[in-house]
Amino acid sequence: MERTVFSLRAARATLGPRETKDEAPMNAPLPEAVKKSVLLNGLTPEMRDKLLKDAQRRSYREGETIFLQGDPARAVFIVLNGFIKLSRLTPNGSEAVVAILGRNRSFAEAMVLRGTPYPVSAEAISDCTVLQIDGARLRQFLLENQEFAIGLLASTFVHLQGLVDQIERLKAHTGVQRVAQFLADLSDAVAGPAEVRLPYNKRLIAGHLGMQPESLSRAFARLRKHGVEIEADKAMIADIAELRMMAMD
Repeated sequence: MERTVFSLRAARATLGPRETKDEAPMNAPLPEAVKKSVLLNGLTPEMRDKLLKDAQRRSYREGETIFLQGDPARAVFIVLNGFIKLSRLTPNGSEAVVAILGRNRSFAEAMVLRGTPYPVSAEAISDCTVLQIDGARLRQFLLENQEFAIGLLASTFVHLQGLVDQIERLKAHTGVQRVAQFLADLSDAVAGPAEVRLPYNKRLIAGHLGMQPESLSRAFARLRKHGVEIEADKAMIADIAELRMMAMD
């Protein structure tokens, strides 16, 4: 999805400093699931505590900017709850959605290690909380604990695999197939009926799938004959196995 947006310079002037008001040090225990995130999974509890000693929880409301494309990469983030949109401003002044990340996903590792600016902007697309890890501390931790490189490589691979999968869907699948796969991925059911909640609004779903909003609406309409009904933020699927097969054909 593409839409006209302000220039980054204008956005910075409008937003001003992007320090969130809701900020807390890492006194409260981390959610257990986050400890198993790709970035932190290989660390012992002692190593994890050392890395996260000065990490901060930051809360953002829907629509707030975490950082802008071109900002110095000073921190790595892990999503504790909610959703984050990564997007890039194209030369013609439009926005291209690169990824939408949910709980336990990390981002900005490669840029912090390389010392390059963020190549994308990050925005909260729901009320969310992220864990912010200082970039200098992460680099020093890596020098002192080289086994941490495995976690960084694994996390980077997850991002790369996500981009490869996204390109494959855009190149090899129709819009209806992309929507079918998106809905099927929201459910753990193998067969039979399923009901899933759309995780974010339809405009963002369209952008995530490389579609215009009107194309997404047409795809939803075509999926009705395959037993899919959309009501507000829910999708009722008559047979999840059939939907998965359709997405793969």
